[in-house]
Amino acid sequence: MPRVIPTVGIDLEDDPLANGWAQSIARPGGNLTGLFPGLPELGGKQIELLKEAMPRLADVAVLWDANFGTAQFRATEAAIQASGVKPLSLPVRQASDINGAIERALQEQAQGLIVLTPPMIFIQRALIVDLTLKGGLPMISGFTSFPKAGGLTAYGADLPAMFRRAANFVDRILRGAKASELPIERPNKFELIINLKTAKTLGLEIPWQLQQLADEVIE
Repeated sequence: MPRVIPTVGIDLEDDPLANGWAQSIARPGGNLTGLFPGLPELGGKQIELLKEAMPRLADVAVLWDANFGTAQFRATEAAIQASGVKPLSLPVRQASDINGAIERALQEQAQGLIVLTPPMIFIQRALIVDLTLKGGLPMISGFTSFPKAGGLTAYGADLPAMFRRAANFVDRILRGAKASELPIERPNKFELIINLKTAKTLGLEIPWQLQQLADEVIE
């Protein structure tokens, strides 16, 4: 009889139901549980925040990893379209594709950029921030490290809090709980970070109300 290893996932890009990894959020039914964001809600919030910073936003590019980020991109694309903004897809498969992707966004005159959250993009955050600043392209990312590196803003799950919560799943499994019966959870803590220095460089006035909502404002 094959051994089934219980797995606790922390995933920012996938939908466990759409991928067939779980039967339901409340009762996954297999060997996988953990924390997965609600992709449509997250994409909707990011485009909402970008529009608050840029009320005349008409089109926005989306930088994403085509190797495995399709679910996140599709959810974000749908949220952008629902908000009345035109999306421009910028798929990349390796780090060397990023320069060309940002160049295409500038050539297409995208007014803003949403940066999704695959690991490869996180690793290349300094390059992405540098290219967007040089091109005058305002951006929002799901990684809160981006504005700390000089990007305009970020809205995403608190990763340290997700890892702490994942430890609780592991503890329960080690005590005898079955992964199939542990409900999949959504992150319950999100952070909004705004870099006002970058906003000034880009010639943007961030509304005071939006600044008040931020967990951190970098000046």
